[in-house]
Amino acid sequence: MKKLIALLLAGTMALSIAACAAAPAAEETKEEAAASEETFVFKHGFDLDYPPYSYIDEEGKTGGFDVEMAQAVCEYYGWKYEAVPFNWDAKDAELNAGSCDCIWSGFTMNGREDDYLWSMPYSDNTQMIMVKKDSGIATLADLAGKVVGVQTSTSAYDLLNDEEGQKALCDTFQSLEVYETYTIAFNDLKAGAIDAIAIDVTSGNYLMSGEEDYQFMEEALGSEQYAIGFRKDDTELCEKINAALEALAEDGTFDTIGKKYPEIYDYLTLGK
Repeated sequence: MKKLIALLLAGTMALSIAACAAAPAAEETKEEAAASEETFVFKHGFDLDYPPYSYIDEEGKTGGFDVEMAQAVCEYYGWKYEAVPFNWDAKDAELNAGSCDCIWSGFTMNGREDDYLWSMPYSDNTQMIMVKKDSGIATLADLAGKVVGVQTSTSAYDLLNDEEGQKALCDTFQSLEVYETYTIAFNDLKAGAIDAIAIDVTSGNYLMSGEEDYQFMEEALGSEQYAIGFRKDDTELCEKINAALEALAEDGTFDTIGKKYPEIYDYLTLGK
């Protein structure tokens, strides 16, 4: 009997030791499982004042076509959306620092093809000159001796400073005034501080909506396409965004969101 009790006690102790030894492994597995179930946070980098593509309103809320599309992609995959607004000239620093996953904000890919990994283009655009209707400025030649505004780090800015672009035209201006945002430039045009603005047609349409005293000149500065810029090694994320864009174009989400922004709708290209 004593031998039997001893054997039972030994077995019980062995089981207890085994259970204690197994506990950390079970806890570790649980932590690993929890980590694997964490929701991916998509950090959307965008210009904080570039309507109708992206902006922050007076109440601090984000809005714009690109913002809504990024949120739709997150909803499609079940990701968590995080807004990362910035001044446009800080976009590369924000992307390279990992503060955001992409630059998605009416971003021109033309001339920057080798600087980023690009999504499929989703919109066409044209660079134009905006003036007051009674300015007497009708052609590009009429800009000689005039003060022209442009937003920093934009394709219009690049075009006017590119020897192969429109630098020869820019050299005829009295000056090229560089602004942090087009909203500020438009206010200066209203105030008569500048004579014209070099701007993409979709953003210009938005700024002129409800305004009767402004127009585009007929001559264009150049054409372009908008896409999403990623770090060059983020191939997997870029492919997933492309797949989502195709799916959202096919199910009508892209078109539905686009119709909320009539200033740019005719220039959107996916699903058309």
